[in-house]
Amino acid sequence: MCGRFSLRLALNEIEELFGYDLDVEQWEEEEVEFVPRYNIAPRSQAPVIRHRDPGSSMGSGNPIIIQTMKWGLVPHWSKFEDKSLNTINARAENLIEGGGMWDSIKGKKRCAVPCQGYYEWLTKGKDKIPHFTKRKDNKLLLMAGLYDSVVLEGKALWTFAIVTTDSNKEFSWLHDRQPVFLTNHDAVMRWLDTSSQTWTPELTKIVQPYSDASALLECYPVPKEVGKVGTESPSFIEPIAARRDGINAMFSKQEHGSMPVSPTNTTPGKSQKRKTSTGPSPSKVTDDNAKAKSPEATEHREKRMRTSDGASKHSPSKSKAKASPSKQKSKAHSKPEGTLDSFFGKS
Repeated sequence: MCGRFSLRLALNEIEELFGYDLDVEQWEEEEVEFVPRYNIAPRSQAPVIRHRDPGSSMGSGNPIIIQTMKWGLVPHWSKFEDKSLNTINARAENLIEGGGMWDSIKGKKRCAVPCQGYYEWLTKGKDKIPHFTKRKDNKLLLMAGLYDSVVLEGKALWTFAIVTTDSNKEFSWLHDRQPVFLTNHDAVMRWLDTSSQTWTPELTKIVQPYSDASALLECYPVPKEVGKVGTESPSFIEPIAARRDGINAMFSKQEHGSMPVSPTNTTPGKSQKRKTSTGPSPSKVTDDNAKAKSPEATEHREKRMRTSDGASKHSPSKSKAKASPSKQKSKAHSKPEGTLDSFFGKS
């Protein structure tokens, strides 16, 4: 079946119908204009493609138009809109075999319903996981449909249904039904041609399970929030794995986090600049080494070592604690080391 689909494009993009080579004369709006949405549900307004005069032959005198209609077909003989009537889909088998409410519609009022893709729910035990199916080349999908109109309370009500058929073997794992797709110009024109006003064997061929290898489909899981009517998000048509919070994003972050940062691609921070500016230059290091090897420097070091050895014999154990401010101040005014006063702590 088809119970939800997406068409979140600008009106001019929809009207262009890229890839189908259809000459749309105009977009006819009734009282309600179409609002592009990611989550189109039954009883919502959506555009359909049809011939202006369904009984006339194809040609310049019977142009193709787009018209906004309500999803959920209300037959022309209805006295009121029965919302309990489930007519969002029309089974292809019922159209082929004949009988039922579709008999007076299938030969005269056929349309195509554009969408970016449709949603289907995969049942796993008690869980239902929504999936989005679209064309791999990202072109619009055109679903075969039926439409009708009825006057209720003095106003014309235009409604439509989407034709479904058995799923092909590639999609049978998801659901046993899927929409009938019109994948090229010829298929669309044959489906919209209602000049004979009857159902033909040619139409029976069109509503068979999908088999067009030139227009491949792809399907992937999407967020469960799409199941709530009225919610809208671009994430509804994106694979969960490709989202920013998805599986691919998680592994991508891990890969980037483990990669070493190249020094050539790293802009030095302030701390790096400060460290570089305070370091000694090569010439200064060379001068300091030369001074350290001079006779005067050697004699001065030996004198300080003798003085330190003498002080260690008379002083108590050294304290590792930092001197208090008062002691630091006192030390600042003390006499140079090596004098008698330094042994007795006089200041």
